[in-house]
Amino acid sequence: MGNFDAVNKIYASYFSDLPPARETVAVLGLPKNVNVEISFIAIQH
Repeated sequence: MGNFDAVNKIYASYFSDLPPARETVAVLGLPKNVNVEISFIAIQH
């Protein structure tokens, strides 16, 4: 959660008009000591 503002600014720079839905979950730690886990659902049109 300490990086939330930085990640939020980067996210906004990629999705300025209609950003996709997202979720934010605070956890004590992630595997391999990564800082961010991103999940998504891709829909083919």
